[in-house]
Amino acid sequence: MFDKILIANRGEIALRVLRAAKELGIATVAVHSTADADAMHVRLADESVCIGPPPARDSYLNIPALLSACEITGADAIHPGYGFLSENARFAEILQDHDIAFIGPKAEHIRTMGDKIEAKRTARALGIPCVPGSDGGITDDDTAQRVAAEIGFPVIIKAAAGGGGRGMKVARTAADLSDALATARQEAKAAFGDDAVYIEKYLEKPRHIEIQILGDGFGNAIHLGERDCSLQRRHQKVWEEGPSPALNAEQRATIGETCAAAMRKLGYRGVGTIEFLYEEGQFYFIEMNTRIQVEHPVTEMITGIDLVNEQIRIAAGSPLTLSQADVRLDGHAIECRVNAEHPDTFRPSPGRISYFHPPGGLGVRVDSAAYQGYTIPPNYDSLVGKLIVHGRTRTEALMRLRRALDEFIVDGIDTTLPLFRTLVRNTDVQNGAYDIHWLEHFLAAQGS
Repeated sequence: MFDKILIANRGEIALRVLRAAKELGIATVAVHSTADADAMHVRLADESVCIGPPPARDSYLNIPALLSACEITGADAIHPGYGFLSENARFAEILQDHDIAFIGPKAEHIRTMGDKIEAKRTARALGIPCVPGSDGGITDDDTAQRVAAEIGFPVIIKAAAGGGGRGMKVARTAADLSDALATARQEAKAAFGDDAVYIEKYLEKPRHIEIQILGDGFGNAIHLGERDCSLQRRHQKVWEEGPSPALNAEQRATIGETCAAAMRKLGYRGVGTIEFLYEEGQFYFIEMNTRIQVEHPVTEMITGIDLVNEQIRIAAGSPLTLSQADVRLDGHAIECRVNAEHPDTFRPSPGRISYFHPPGGLGVRVDSAAYQGYTIPPNYDSLVGKLIVHGRTRTEALMRLRRALDEFIVDGIDTTLPLFRTLVRNTDVQNGAYDIHWLEHFLAAQGS
């Protein structure tokens, strides 16, 4: 096992990793920018090191500074959390060259799955169902028109090197395709430094279903059920739950085993999430995230398995101690991402929290690094925290979420709490009758 872990991240995920390390008896090192000097994980870690000014490129993305922090503190492993360097294959290789363990997958798997085109090729070869589309990158109108004609309109153009909705355009007719292709390539180049794009069939009313997997790098892999992340705004997840209201036990077992078998073939190490669009009983692979997910607490709540603990154990060289038969889904869990944003305009709302009262009680979990008097800096993402509830049934979870949202108080800044108080009372949401476009349509009808 590791002696000391450096947490190369900030906010709630840094605090989450710190807690797991402490429960394993491992010393912790917090790194921080000058903007995060008063962050909760910095206060609670055994040691802390300032690695630069507020801009992420000069601090949390500064690999030499992170290496220096490891040398100063004697840390023998780095946990990257999510975002920042968590899916940077070169970072994983550099750590290996310096005899520092990377708590994550092998660099080759990060690189493969980080390229959306190569990820699709690999998924197909591993037997994972994919959305019909181009076999490789698209650079010219003629090829785009040919591929689109083969798979049928509408189609969606996506950046090969990125995600989060950037470099993504829909073309409903052949006349739309040329402009959509040019715009997507421009956005991809600006956002990711790479204008490579690919084309897929555009599904009209799919759900977003993701399978949580766990592998040890020795050919063992299991799945831990699914999460439904269909409530999204601008391709960003807002509300996640598990199990999905749309799947039955047979569908869950089939797609889960398909993913686990693929990861066994790949020799995958660590946690990972295989994401699908799901429509009319069919699953279509869209990407794989080779890191811990923001929404991982949903899986933890319904399985009782500590995913960050498993990450650390596996990175230290331990084989899986769990078999697929050990995984039992118990009840229902829902997570809401509470952001420092205006609930109607979604304008960022950094600033000082004058009063902070998180909810509590049976089946309620709040993952947050915020506290009363803490200032949300303007330099990073706007996540204040995650509210996760668990119930014996989905109905119980919804009622518990409703109660918890009414208890959650954050004063001094705008947050998206009012949005969730509206959603939890909405009939479509209560019935699980939504797809990935539902929230956008709902917000448009509300004038947001």
